[in-house]
Amino acid sequence: MSKQIRPLLSLVIPAYNEAKRLPDTIRRIQEHRHLWNFPIEVTIVVEPSEDETLALAEKAASSCFEFSVLTHHEKRGKGFAVRSGMLRARGDFIFFTDADLSTPLEDLDAGIAKFSNDPTVDVLVGNRRHLETRILLRQNLGREWMGKVFNRIVRMLTDLHIKDTQCGFKGFRHRAAKEIFGRQRIDGFSFDVEVLLLARAMGFSIAEMPVHWTNSATSRVRVVRDSLRMFSDALRVRGLVNRTMDEFPYR
Repeated sequence: MSKQIRPLLSLVIPAYNEAKRLPDTIRRIQEHRHLWNFPIEVTIVVEPSEDETLALAEKAASSCFEFSVLTHHEKRGKGFAVRSGMLRARGDFIFFTDADLSTPLEDLDAGIAKFSNDPTVDVLVGNRRHLETRILLRQNLGREWMGKVFNRIVRMLTDLHIKDTQCGFKGFRHRAAKEIFGRQRIDGFSFDVEVLLLARAMGFSIAEMPVHWTNSATSRVRVVRDSLRMFSDALRVRGLVNRTMDEFPYR
């Protein structure tokens, strides 16, 4: 796709030590691509890994002009990887999703349709607790408990009425993506909360949508260590967003 043609869809995929899962994800996107009659771009953001993730991503980019690779010299976290990809993306609709496609491409189609049919929506958030969501493979009890407790704490501390802040599937209209991620700062897993608080502070409308979700047995989340970091971030994120909006107001 020519760089002069603005894609309708940008898909950002953060990847760290994903050599086992990434080839299947790339294959599924390439097969699904034939159902899209509009220009797209896919950016794989590779954090420095201990396996062949970067080589596999570069191989995909060399064989398919719609794929590109973004990488960095140091591992800073999922929030940093997603932010880098979102700021680089050019599409009218910009989504990020997990490298294992825990949320399938059919849900991406539903998100595109939602944006196309409802111009009032600026941000779409996958909600694994939505009444219409279908959980195809559940998390283990530890991770499921962590997620529920974290979301409860987030709602208490931030007054953010989103039932599932941590689902790794979110979409943004172009302007919302650039304004939000241009101000987003948290590098770790709690970046989602910061993103949603920034969206609210700038007046962007947020809608939750059901997903078809399959838990990955090889998730990178470590229950104890990452829970502590996420709770620490939750305690400071509202103040961080307030300071950010004072320094970089949205007009």
